[in-house]
Amino acid sequence: MVILIGLPALLSTPGDKDNVIIAVPGRATVLLVLLQLAAAVTSSWLAWPLWAAVPVTVLAAVALITERRR
Repeated sequence: MVILIGLPALLSTPGDKDNVIIAVPGRATVLLVLLQLAAAVTSSWLAWPLWAAVPVTVLAAVALITERRR
């Protein structure tokens, strides 16, 4: 929860939000998003059955591929 909710609430790139608590460069924001994807995939494999974890992994992979093409 700290990673998925707490860090994005505290850290943000200026211009992304109106209220920036701790300003970080864009690279830090990208790393934070990658960390969130990794946490989501890892947690789904640990907590859910196979049929539920596979779609999470596929969605995370699609998000990475789509973002990389931009």
